[in-house]
Amino acid sequence: MRFSRSSLRSLPAAKRREFFEELTDTEAAHLYYDWQFWARPNQRAPKGRWTCWLMLAGRGFGKTRAGAEWVRGLAETRQAKRIALVAPTLHDARSVMVEGESGIVNISPPWFKPAFEPSKRTLTWPNGVVATLFGAEEPDRLRGPQHDAAWCDELCAWKQPDATFDMLQFGLRLGREPRALITTTPKPVPLLKRLLADRKTRISKGTTFDNLQNLAPGFRRDIVARYQGTRLGRQELNAEILEDTPGALWSRALVEASRVTTCPPLCRVVVAVDPPASIGETADECGIVAAGITPDGNAVVIRDASERGLSPHGWASRAVALYHELEADRLIAEVNMGGAMVEAVIREVDDTVAYRGVHATRGKIARAEPVAALYEQGRVMHAGPFERLEDQMCNFVGAKHAAGDSPDRLDALVWALTDLMLGRKSIPQVRTL
Repeated sequence: MRFSRSSLRSLPAAKRREFFEELTDTEAAHLYYDWQFWARPNQRAPKGRWTCWLMLAGRGFGKTRAGAEWVRGLAETRQAKRIALVAPTLHDARSVMVEGESGIVNISPPWFKPAFEPSKRTLTWPNGVVATLFGAEEPDRLRGPQHDAAWCDELCAWKQPDATFDMLQFGLRLGREPRALITTTPKPVPLLKRLLADRKTRISKGTTFDNLQNLAPGFRRDIVARYQGTRLGRQELNAEILEDTPGALWSRALVEASRVTTCPPLCRVVVAVDPPASIGETADECGIVAAGITPDGNAVVIRDASERGLSPHGWASRAVALYHELEADRLIAEVNMGGAMVEAVIREVDDTVAYRGVHATRGKIARAEPVAALYEQGRVMHAGPFERLEDQMCNFVGAKHAAGDSPDRLDALVWALTDLMLGRKSIPQVRTL
């Protein structure tokens, strides 16, 4: 007779002891490796049809074990024949997902243990199923291979989450229902929020406290006691997605309070550009933000046209096109990195634009603080949602925002609002967009 863990726990202690004592060595071994028996409900794969299973859980919850067991189950039943294992780095994939205490090799039974070949970055099971290791720092390695399943670990720690996940999705094209499991401690990164909003995503949540009895006494005594109730503890222990970053100049509530559904009449419109220092897919974004000022002296952010991977001619063309589309009064560009080249590129696209170069003489924080104060005074509005720009604002704590990237959209915003509101002495005639 097959018992579940809950039904076994409902038995008196004597009956439970009798059950275990009557097991043969073979039965005991199979029970030891029976994940469906030992797993908690929020560690088991969801039923029904789905393409992405998102497991958001705190440290020590058992995310790695759940991921490794899911992969093992796919291999045993041949529900997948080629599996991708993606971690923040290739070293993490090997040391955590494969060879870690809760990794695939260590949770596999002796009679079905995969062979790991580090030089090939592959795990091969006795029935021919193969898993390949990838690091999110090299998204192009996922460009060619095909898979019918993937386990993605600690997605919120990936250096290039969007590029890596996109390449993975293009390769999930084998089998009848390609699927991906994502195990991560959550952070408010754009990719995670998009996955949460996807109707094909199934979500499991858990906290450190779900598995506290299996964690070291020192961890329970020191780490949990120290961080429980703190912001870091809420994120790392309770797996909460925290939108506000300590020390950031903007909060989510402040940005939400600035939002309007329609753009009011404007007297002056500017397009501000923060050019990237380099070009190519790995370069920083080119910040391109348009804003205007109302007759009563308030500002409205009306467009975020920022983009990554543009050539100098590409970002100049994009900025000039927005300038003409909005019938802007001025195109502003930071020239610290490009100098005269910035104006030359813009003039090459259109030498008729009203252009002004601006040079940063103060640090990013010093330039941004007066603009943040305008938001606190209720003098800036957002005419629509600007997710990536607002993410940068609410994560901005210095030269780089908390997510780790250069805040180019924010830089462009600061230049636009500085031109419109800080130091201007007159307001031109009102007009509407």
